Amino acid sequence: MKIAWKIELPQWIILAAMFVAAAIAWPHAPDRIPVHWNISGQVDRYGGRFEGLLLMPLVALGVYVVMLVLPRIDPGRANYARFRGAYNAIRIALVVFFAVFDFIVQKSAFTGRVDMGRLAPLAMGILFVFLGALLGKIRPNWFVGIRTPWTLSSKLSWVRTHRAGGWLFMLVGLATIVASFFSLRVSFWVLIGGLTGGTIGLIVYSYLLWRQDPDKIPPAGTLPAD
Repeated sequence: MKIAWKIELPQWIILAAMFVAAAIAWPHAPDRIPVHWNISGQVDRYGGRFEGLLLMPLVALGVYVVMLVLPRIDPGRANYARFRGAYNAIRIALVVFFAVFDFIVQKSAFTGRVDMGRLAPLAMGILFVFLGALLGKIRPNWFVGIRTPWTLSSKLSWVRTHRAGGWLFMLVGLATIVASFFSLRVSFWVLIGGLTGGTIGLIVYSYLLWRQDPDKIPPAGTLPAD
């Protein structure tokens, strides 16, 4: 498959920069690096150099590889051409998100002056706003999007559920950004509460749309055996 350099190269550069930064920081990093913060934004666990400097780059690399492979193994891979732009934008956004968190962790390791209670929900909120803007463009597939039994067997349910889900993500993301200026605790409950309630609503909505669709089809593998 031909490599889309304008899509892959920026991600390679970001990933390489994360590993280079870890290599440069390694000899100078303290033995104990903050790796987890509680709901009040205070450090509640420390890790060694590997966890503090290399875990995030490795996770980012893993997510990059998985997202790169999914369209090649998806039984509905032919549909990816219809939302290639949105899918690639999501891939880039996730790599950037991990790079931002990696920078925050490294800054915390060397300066100790990081307002995680504000930065973490702010980054999460921006990510959800961005993902929400793209969600409505996702077309039926087996790996990406809101996959319920009803969205996978009704084009009407898939399209409208994803449009509604896009608005949900954007609203939750904006609310999380606003909440980040109060406290991590408030941001946490806004994000978790909004996503939990919204997800339940989207599941019910996808079912109701499915019932209205005269052109629904059985999902693959659910037809009676011969």
